[in-house]
Amino acid sequence: MPPAPPLIEPDRLAAFVDALPIPEVARAAGKRPGVKGQIPFYKFPIYEFFAKVHRDVAPTRFWGYKNSIPGPTIETRSGSEIAIQWTNLLPEKHFLPIDHHLMGAEIGVPDSRTVVHVHGAKVPPESDGWPMDWYAPGKSATYRYPNQQEPALLWYHDHAMGINRLNIYAGMAGLYVIRDSFEDALNLPKGEFEIPLVLMDRMFRTDGQLYYPVGQLVGYPWVPEFQGNSTLINGKILPYLEVQPRKYRFRVLNASNSRFYFLSLDNNAPFQQIGSDQGLLCAPAAVSRLELAPAERADLVIDFSEHRGKNLLLKNLITTLMQFRVANTPVADPSSLPQVLRPVQRLAEASAILTRRLTLEELDNLVDEPMVHLLDGKHWHDPVSEKPVLGTTEIWEFLNLTDDTHPIHLHLVRFQILDRRQIDVPARMYHNKLIYMSDPSQPEQNEMGWKDTVRATPGTSTRIIVNFGGYTGRYVWHCHILEHEDNEMMRPYEVMAKS
Repeated sequence: MPPAPPLIEPDRLAAFVDALPIPEVARAAGKRPGVKGQIPFYKFPIYEFFAKVHRDVAPTRFWGYKNSIPGPTIETRSGSEIAIQWTNLLPEKHFLPIDHHLMGAEIGVPDSRTVVHVHGAKVPPESDGWPMDWYAPGKSATYRYPNQQEPALLWYHDHAMGINRLNIYAGMAGLYVIRDSFEDALNLPKGEFEIPLVLMDRMFRTDGQLYYPVGQLVGYPWVPEFQGNSTLINGKILPYLEVQPRKYRFRVLNASNSRFYFLSLDNNAPFQQIGSDQGLLCAPAAVSRLELAPAERADLVIDFSEHRGKNLLLKNLITTLMQFRVANTPVADPSSLPQVLRPVQRLAEASAILTRRLTLEELDNLVDEPMVHLLDGKHWHDPVSEKPVLGTTEIWEFLNLTDDTHPIHLHLVRFQILDRRQIDVPARMYHNKLIYMSDPSQPEQNEMGWKDTVRATPGTSTRIIVNFGGYTGRYVWHCHILEHEDNEMMRPYEVMAKS
């Protein structure tokens, strides 16, 4: 990899001089006809803009929604349809290194194309953000979101084929929150005591501008993964948050390209995880260190009542991410942390009509070409091979033959993790034999809820069980390490109508 230019070293920046920003909540621009009458209609222009990531760093150029990083938070209710117009107002030329050898990024395709996917949303295929349905500057698309699903923290982001990693790195991501009356009645911390935390790792040149590395091979700028030396939380490096000595609810998203986070407090005090990707767990799970892969979310409750007058640090392993400043004055706390949250009915394995065994692979090409990442040995343009029938349940078993953990995301659906167990990788790779090397390991308590992204660990079989409800049509499944997704680790699947 070519040497990097002079970069900002975050440990040399003054810590905790910027307050944690809270993304604004989007407001509807009007009404539009929907399935059951008039529905809220939102306009989301996508601009180039400049924003400060730290008091002592020059303004950084970003691309994003409504001139902010992350974009405004969309809040809606379960069962309430909305429509959003996504309008591309970006410059014609991309400012990050495009690799024209990647599928969908060929020479002649517009540099700054975009299409938006709401990650975790149960939507018809025409509103899902098909990666080839991009639109160039000056164009727009209007998508409808029925929100016929349980409350959860989702997120919206770019999904353009071949440059997805660059567009999200440039800033194109934001939160999408679904609520309902059942969750309201739980009396969890709310309002100013419910805080979003969007984590994005980045590198910055000393002039404050984003730096994204390029590969070693001339003409092939794609890199297999990206690990930044700075972490933005809601768009700031090393921010602080002033909190009262009471319970807070934190809605956490890992919006990084490749980085996995291992979050903890510096005093090792446990926090309570109450939800994951697709909503609430059945009961709180005490966690002292939380692993989050790219695209995973966690719903946390932290009680600061026993830390009056103290400062706590949120850490990623040994790296400090932000500071909590706990006030010294006691306050009343009317919120609750129920011991029972929401029923999560486990899907029975016997309900599955089919098990699909799907490999996760990394292949080295010739010496003068970079590696490719494949799902089940297939490229994006190969014929669709996964065709579940609407309303049926299947088990998908991911056989990870690589040395990486791959966060696998299925569009449209939610699922449950069944188990993981070690496999004999050479036997599978060279003899097409599946040999299990250990007994099944059940998921941890905080993975027992509904998910849409699962960590498939190296040399392991990871099984999920999925009901394909909602809509017929074409969707995708892919690794959410964005560099892998942009280089063939994404496949279409099609939900078929019942015969």
